[in-house]
Amino acid sequence: NRHLGPSPAEVEEMCRVIGVKDVDELMAQAIPASVRRNVPLDLPDGTIGEAGALELARSILAKNVIAKNFIGQGYHGSIVPGVVLRNLTENPGWYTAYTPYQAEISQGRLESLINFQTLVCELTGMEVANSSLLDEGSAAAEAMAMIARTVNSKAKNQFFISERVHPQTIDLLTLRAKYFGIELIVGDHKATDFAGMDKLCGALVQYPDTDGLLYDYSGLADALHGNGAHLVVAADPLALVAAKPPGEIGADCVVGSMQRFGVPMWFGGPSAAYLATSKKQVRRMPGRIIGESLDRLGNPAYRLTLQTREQHIRLDKATSNVCTAQVLLANMAAMYAVYHRTDGLRHIARRVHALAQLFAREVGKIGCGLLSADSFFDTVAFDVSPASPADVVAKLQAQKLNLRVVDGTRVSASFDETHGEADVMALVAAIKAVGAGGGAATAAASIEVTGRLPEAFARQGPFLQQKIFNSIHSETEMMRYIHSLQLKDLGLDKSMISLGSCTMKLNSVSSLTPCSWPEVTSMHPFAPESQTAGYRELLESLERYLVSCTGFDACSLQPTSGAAGEYAGLLVIRKYFERIGQADRNICIIPRSAHGTNPASAAMCDMEIKWIDDSRGMDVEEFRALCEAHKDRLAALMVTYPSTRAFFEDNIQEICQIVHDNGGQVYMDGANMNAQLGLTSPGAIGADVCHLNLHKTFSIPHGGGGPGLGPICVRKHLAPHLPNHGVVSPSSGGDLGPVSAAPWGQAGIACIPWMFCTMLGAGGVTDSARYAILNANYMKARLAPHFAIVATNVNDRCSHEFIMDFSDIRRKSGIVEEDIAKRLQDYGFHAPTMSWPVPHSLMVEPTESEDKSELDRFCDAMISIREEIRKVESGTWPADDNPLKNAPHTQSEVCATTWTHPYTREEAAFPAPWLLKRGKFWPTTARVDNSLGDRKLKLRLES
Repeated sequence: NRHLGPSPAEVEEMCRVIGVKDVDELMAQAIPASVRRNVPLDLPDGTIGEAGALELARSILAKNVIAKNFIGQGYHGSIVPGVVLRNLTENPGWYTAYTPYQAEISQGRLESLINFQTLVCELTGMEVANSSLLDEGSAAAEAMAMIARTVNSKAKNQFFISERVHPQTIDLLTLRAKYFGIELIVGDHKATDFAGMDKLCGALVQYPDTDGLLYDYSGLADALHGNGAHLVVAADPLALVAAKPPGEIGADCVVGSMQRFGVPMWFGGPSAAYLATSKKQVRRMPGRIIGESLDRLGNPAYRLTLQTREQHIRLDKATSNVCTAQVLLANMAAMYAVYHRTDGLRHIARRVHALAQLFAREVGKIGCGLLSADSFFDTVAFDVSPASPADVVAKLQAQKLNLRVVDGTRVSASFDETHGEADVMALVAAIKAVGAGGGAATAAASIEVTGRLPEAFARQGPFLQQKIFNSIHSETEMMRYIHSLQLKDLGLDKSMISLGSCTMKLNSVSSLTPCSWPEVTSMHPFAPESQTAGYRELLESLERYLVSCTGFDACSLQPTSGAAGEYAGLLVIRKYFERIGQADRNICIIPRSAHGTNPASAAMCDMEIKWIDDSRGMDVEEFRALCEAHKDRLAALMVTYPSTRAFFEDNIQEICQIVHDNGGQVYMDGANMNAQLGLTSPGAIGADVCHLNLHKTFSIPHGGGGPGLGPICVRKHLAPHLPNHGVVSPSSGGDLGPVSAAPWGQAGIACIPWMFCTMLGAGGVTDSARYAILNANYMKARLAPHFAIVATNVNDRCSHEFIMDFSDIRRKSGIVEEDIAKRLQDYGFHAPTMSWPVPHSLMVEPTESEDKSELDRFCDAMISIREEIRKVESGTWPADDNPLKNAPHTQSEVCATTWTHPYTREEAAFPAPWLLKRGKFWPTTARVDNSLGDRKLKLRLES
């Protein structure tokens, strides 16, 4: 089993250090007997191995039918440049990195994300953009929430959506608005008197709209602004290459998906959504924002900006529950623009529009009428009378040509860069053959194919003039640019990343391989069921695997992140109480140690939060009293197991029973599921619903900050309330509306956890948890003589992670946890999770994938750092000029002519012997000034 790090001999040695005879004894000491699982996982037996699992996956996915897609509706065929696919998408230097909290070892992807933000700003005509969101529908919902926070939402609690917005977006906003206290109005924006709607906080329109038409929304914007309301535009980025940017027609916020910028459709995701707005909204924006600051040496450096907006700081008062982005996909989109350059993007947009013009002319020749002969970009809606639209679409689907039914008389066809003139002519011939049109030529037959939009809609003047988007002309230079950024970042390709509660385990090549197969990449999420049998089989078998792992009864794969899973799971609880006539149950109890997304998600579901202190473990009697005090309105407890304080609590079943006794449900946060696999389960502890982080526990790469996948699993009584979808209904769908834009969320990466379960089998998946607990307890045993360890169980055992408290060191030496975190970079390591859930601490999670030698290197680094701290305590090194306070040290500083520090260059840069043997990873910037970056915002490249 190449997923597991330690060899059998190393396991024996590690057990001796821990003080147990074997791993079984350790499990008995770490996990309460009352919650131990006695039924094996219902997974494959793991005997087919990597090659067999790949062969099985291919046989399943071969049942998909790869058709020519003209559906559009927010999803388009795209061509991933080969140099980007090989050197970024499929490169572990990019896909194994974590969210760039440690800026000094993340400058490569931070630079690429600045490129992304700049690209979005230039396309939309807005001042600032975030570094990506999950999908277009949820981005629109985030924009609605941002606007509601901007105005007085009690006085202005209505939000308008044009009926010509994509239907999946309308459905998603309908559910979000219900619990956000917003009255949603769906209507015809052309026939609505906005001037008289004084309770309106904003409106959402599509550009081009879902029928493919372009409108000038400037009059609508003026009417809204005159009434103190805001205009949100959902815009297609390729259309914005050719069309007037929304910022020039009065938009206050622009959202959309960058999927067609070199990202596959992947049956709905993942792809990078965006949100762009004005500078005055920057502190209300959801999602990550990258900005520029200076490092200790005065050099420019990028960092995550304005993190105090986020849920891990502001909890239920955060701008959003979004805690991840789509970094890997945003980087793909940014590199697509770098690769094609501004002139290349213009060419692609002209070509796509020309294909739409050609199609419009040719269907006009066979007698099909159009809504407009010129006000479209890539999508043409046409009348198929006397034929039935449903019949036309069905007959074309049988020929592997997918179009979209618009209404009772019209069908639409959408074109993208994967299409050519031959595709247009073949499609027109097929339309004619099934009986559409047939009359005299319409006015569309005289359309001139120019690739240019009408003057009223065409973009005027230069855009995207930054050097990076206009300087790379060869694949050689593109390869070197991507590689140069990769060298600045520390991923799992360089060393272990022991971030507590983040589970940075192996992302095996075999599990990732199917993600590049055309049967996976080329499927439209709204393709007919007859073409998606392979995807459905794989997704439904994955759901069964996850049901077994959780001990529950049903699963929805729709949530696109862990936070989205929290939101979905709490909505399921709310929907359940509504069905049984207890809709007034809205109190959610949350321990103080909870992930910040927990309270942020509860707030999104209009829940009233009651906090309980668990700094010394949950006081059962205090908890019982809290539940009984709110028994008439108690909806849920959100609990993490094992505890975020890094051990399995003995009384978890009693805690869950108290909730049930008082009428509530138990939501288990699945962040620490890697310690449960096959050993215990959410069902065993008494929970009712949980989300899973498949980008942690089930081996999906973190991608430098996304993508993720956050499915929810539930008990039988909650199954009827799982998320559904208005366009295509998944087999798991219940009576809850969609929480994501696509029916199966980020289906394109679901093959990764499927491969993880199939390759490892029941025994290997269970061993993943066993070895994760083994590795953590081994490291704890080695570090306990040197650092204070927090909160182990009665047997002095931790779960799959442990916490080191530096409060005493801080008092004695002035060295703080950030100094230790930054110093680890000089040793070639990413820091563990800092200052959470215990202040002044580091939380270490080694995962099962690291071997003993890598664990020892990290422990040796920490022990060496402890000796360095003693030199500060003793006065050998000044408190303000030592290797910890000055960490990390860059190559340019160490190699400079002048060196004024009281420690040597070797002590600064080569404090451990393996750095010479294995090779030195150099941080490319010194410590970044965070406060400066928040005071002086620079969030995009200058032209």
